[in-house]
Amino acid sequence: MYSGVPTVKRTAVYVYQAPVRIWHWVNALAITTLTISGYLIANPLPTLSGEASDHYLMGDIRFFHFAAAYIFMVGFLFRIYWAFVGNSYSHQLFTLPFWRRRFWSELVHELRWYAFLEKEPRKYVGHNPLAHLFMVVIITVGGLVMIVTGMALYSEQTGLGSWQDKLFGWVIPLVGQSQDVRMWHHWGMWVLVVFVMLHVYTAIREDIMSRQSLISTMISGWRMFKDDRP
Repeated sequence: MYSGVPTVKRTAVYVYQAPVRIWHWVNALAITTLTISGYLIANPLPTLSGEASDHYLMGDIRFFHFAAAYIFMVGFLFRIYWAFVGNSYSHQLFTLPFWRRRFWSELVHELRWYAFLEKEPRKYVGHNPLAHLFMVVIITVGGLVMIVTGMALYSEQTGLGSWQDKLFGWVIPLVGQSQDVRMWHHWGMWVLVVFVMLHVYTAIREDIMSRQSLISTMISGWRMFKDDRP
C-alpha cells in the first residue's frame, strides 16, 4: 500500500520527532497571527477615540504581522533543513509520489472516505494521500508563495538596496505592480483560512472515526492504532 501503511501488525509507531511537532504548533500560531493582523491591515478599524497622534494601533498590528512573518519564514527554512536530517516521515512535506499509481488509487479512496462513501478507512503511519497532497500544495507551495509575495511588499518599506529588495524586489515588476502583488497575497490569506478550517475539521473527524490517532500524535509524536489489523 501507499507509504504510511504498516506492513506488520503494530499498535504504535514514533512518527513526528520533537522538532517537527514544535514547528507545527509554532507555525500554527504564526499563521493565526498573520491572518488576524493581515485582515486588519487590509480592513483597518474605522476610528478610535481621541487624537490620531495618541494611538499607534495600526503600527502595532503591522509589527505583529511582520514579526509573525519572520517566524513563519525562519520556520519554513528550518523545516526544509529538517527534511534532510530528520526521519523518513520528515520529508513528506516536500515530496509527493505522484508517479505511483497506488498513491492516486488511495487518494480516491480517501476522497470517498471523507464523503462517507467508504465503510472503513485505511491505516497510515504518516499522512494519508489526501492530507499529503494538501500539505504539499498549501503549506509548502502556498507557504512559499506567501513568503515571496509578502517579502516583496515588505521590500517597499525597507527600501532599494535592502536585502529584502535584492532577494524579493523582482516580484513586483514581474507580477505587474504593487497592488497586484498585494491582491495575490491577500487571496493567499483566504486560501489559508479555508485550509485551516478544513484541517481542524478533518483532524477531529479522523481522530474519532479513523483507525489511528491524529491530534495526540502531533503532541506526543506517537501514532497509536486502534486495531492490530494490517
